[in-house]
Amino acid sequence: MTGKPIIEVHDLEVCYGEAVQAVRGISLAVPAGGFIALIGANGAGKTTLLRSLSGLVTLQRGRVTAGRILFDGADIAGRSPSRLATAGIGQVLEGRRCFLPMTVEENLRTATFAQGLSRRRTREALDCAYARFTRLAERRRTPAALLSGGEQQMLAMARALVGSPRLLLLDEPTMGLAPRIAEEILAGVARLNRDEGVAVLLAEQNAGLALAHADTAHVIENGVIRLSATGAELAGHGELWATYLGLPDAPSPVPYHHEVTGPCKRNQGLGQSR
Repeated sequence: MTGKPIIEVHDLEVCYGEAVQAVRGISLAVPAGGFIALIGANGAGKTTLLRSLSGLVTLQRGRVTAGRILFDGADIAGRSPSRLATAGIGQVLEGRRCFLPMTVEENLRTATFAQGLSRRRTREALDCAYARFTRLAERRRTPAALLSGGEQQMLAMARALVGSPRLLLLDEPTMGLAPRIAEEILAGVARLNRDEGVAVLLAEQNAGLALAHADTAHVIENGVIRLSATGAELAGHGELWATYLGLPDAPSPVPYHHEVTGPCKRNQGLGQSR
């Protein structure tokens, strides 16, 4: 992890309609190659923050009403989600959002089409996806509807990585998964971060699992950051578990194995042509 931020948020405020303020003056930074976790209960504002960074919040009738978002030092206010994706911001949405009737490979090809990749780059992107997620390679002709929950999550991640993002936004990637599979998914994310240098901003209710991997974590409640510290420090913070998550104590992380393998090239910056 380096000290220079890949993305910075300054005093961000986000509203839905004219009445609901979902994010209230949040400031944070994700270093290039860093792994940052956002933890908090459902409705705390984690999803809204991520969608504000990727430009998708406008599709939910949300809007940034104050503050600045800088990606590579450039203000990205008003940029479209497609332009931000091309610049190097990838997002895995909550709930996986796979195209269920389509095969694994067809799902991946929709992402290459959206990114405007050439035929050669498409082939390279598919090869890279299958190298990272070997289970998907085995099921490339299988409709997404027939995949397990863990395999669908791998597909959602592989689709987001098609554009070789330098920043990956993950919204509740372990939601609805068995503990062992959840461990496997986040272990894969950690490997991407460690081996390929992809910066990660993770929103996750499974605080124990998120803190086991994150360099730094922020606890969000009612759209405000209440606590910030290293993952290790917050893991032993009694106030976090009792006050903000309503849990008696921190769960113990369990051993995991990973699924993601192999480095691939990443985007180089805003405005890169495809």
